[in-house]
Amino acid sequence: MAGIAAPNSCVAAGAEVAEAIAEIMGIKVEVKEPDIARPGCYFGVQDADLKYIYDGLDDCRAVALLGGGMKVCTIGCLGLGTCAKACPFDAISMGPQGLPVVDEKKCTGCGTCERVCPKHIINLSSVTRRIMREYTTEECTTPCQRSCPAGINIREYIRQISLGNYHRAVQIIKERNPFPAIIGRICPRPCELDCRRNFIDEPVAINYLKRYAADYERESGERIQPYKAPATGRSIAVVGGGVEGLSTAFFSARLGHDVTVYEAGPKLGGLLQSAIAAERLPAEILEWDLDGILEMGVKAETGMVLGKDITVDTLLQQDIDALFLAVGGWDSRMARGTQSEIESPIPGTYMMVDLLNLASKGSETISFSSDVVIFGGGKLALETAKTCKKWGADKITILFREDLANSPINDADVSEAGIEGLDIIYNAGIHRLRGEADSLMELESVDTQTAAVRTLPAQSLIIATGRFPELIFVENKPAGPEAGEASDQPLRWEAFAPYKQPAFKDEVGLFAEGDVLADYSAAIKAIGAGRRAAASIQEILYGIEPSLTEYVITPQSLIQDVDHVEKVAGCQREIMPFCSGRELAACGEIERGFTDEMARAEASRCLQCGLICYEHSEEPARQEEVSAGVQA
Repeated sequence: MAGIAAPNSCVAAGAEVAEAIAEIMGIKVEVKEPDIARPGCYFGVQDADLKYIYDGLDDCRAVALLGGGMKVCTIGCLGLGTCAKACPFDAISMGPQGLPVVDEKKCTGCGTCERVCPKHIINLSSVTRRIMREYTTEECTTPCQRSCPAGINIREYIRQISLGNYHRAVQIIKERNPFPAIIGRICPRPCELDCRRNFIDEPVAINYLKRYAADYERESGERIQPYKAPATGRSIAVVGGGVEGLSTAFFSARLGHDVTVYEAGPKLGGLLQSAIAAERLPAEILEWDLDGILEMGVKAETGMVLGKDITVDTLLQQDIDALFLAVGGWDSRMARGTQSEIESPIPGTYMMVDLLNLASKGSETISFSSDVVIFGGGKLALETAKTCKKWGADKITILFREDLANSPINDADVSEAGIEGLDIIYNAGIHRLRGEADSLMELESVDTQTAAVRTLPAQSLIIATGRFPELIFVENKPAGPEAGEASDQPLRWEAFAPYKQPAFKDEVGLFAEGDVLADYSAAIKAIGAGRRAAASIQEILYGIEPSLTEYVITPQSLIQDVDHVEKVAGCQREIMPFCSGRELAACGEIERGFTDEMARAEASRCLQCGLICYEHSEEPARQEEVSAGVQA
């Protein structure tokens, strides 16, 4: 073998041949979910604004080369059916709207249509691809979808509600949001700020419609779940049963992995259990969505504190392929009533506030060995360094993300502190941690300007944030001749952060701009972070590079958009019915929810936008014209 085949190559032979080839390649055989071609354009040529008419051309590629295409939309389907002609299995035809229609029974996922489409409109789709995908400038995304931190396909679930297909609407919501009933009640609704109906009257009640679909599921008593990939045989541990941890578990389970969540508190849900009034989020609503996570196949163990009841070492020794840590910090400790306790869920890692609190009380319950690294903290870093020196540290290194000119401390501060063995590194982020068993051994520091990486010995790490960073732990297995050999040496591990949200994709290292340092400002943001964590774990397990290309959509991306809409009739937004104070005890929550008629009416207000296209409606008659007609 030349060694040029990809690990996900398809073997056109029996199971025995596949297993033999996998053994030679040093990999294992796994069941692969099918790929299905899926068109990504919603408005055919006859429904869209045209800038050119190409007579005599019948191939999309030629039309794309000659002026970029006939549509005003730069990424829209050209409608000439090159994908249908190229499909070797006759699985694609051109529908009445001039858009490709895929016969899923005939489609084999060969990707021929994807390769010949010059606009990247038709692509292969699967559960894994949809979870792993970050939206790009080459896709037809809507304004509401782009502003949703979870990236929910809002346009499509509202369309399904307008058709009365509530079952499908719930499935679409859960593609990116495992907590539809909860989020339908507490979301701050950034999507509605970018709704194009704002140009005419009021935004579509996007979140109330989400709640309506979720309430339909709950009231039906039938759990509606999105699709899952086949079982992979891999095991994932998630420590932290808050929104982000549970979202990571949900998406990892959908990727086919066996997932167990370990929660320090007595119940799952994190701050959802304690920080939101029951009138806004009743207990039965919370439990319904939490049960949905478990019914996806996620197992959970409560009352398990990382660093006490379980450790990184013990979990990784249980044939866990990856461990994700989302334990929070002061927020979760306050919720559990353990803020007076010192916790170190990451081996050798402490929060600066805990050390300074101990020092102020004259306590010396923590002892340090040779190498201590302090990250951030400004002038408090020097005070912390003094404490560490007093408690046994020989060498102390302080890392600041700022450069020397913008450093929170100066040479005079350092001289005045008079700390021997102190080293300060500027423009520094933390790239990776390494350790063995329950001990931290070293970390990789990355230069935020040059991306150069250096290794620093570290038996202890002190962070100036009020919470621990989200990290993925995997076993650091030996390479070369030692690989696969039994060893009585302590388990070695390494830890690194999930890939960053697209808006901050160029940032490097932990605690960068865009990283969570206090808490998510909304649960919907934690859901988006949980999906990225699950995608990051998938990339690590299968050696896939992160998909944060130059085409990933960020708030700074230049994309086609509109600044007004035309030929759209005004239509009043449905008002959410409220319970009065006297009725609240009977209602159980402040908002009553939409009726079926209200939901269908509100869904019909959606303009079913594409990148720049949207549905037109008849202009309402002017009042004077109506009056004239009556007089006549």
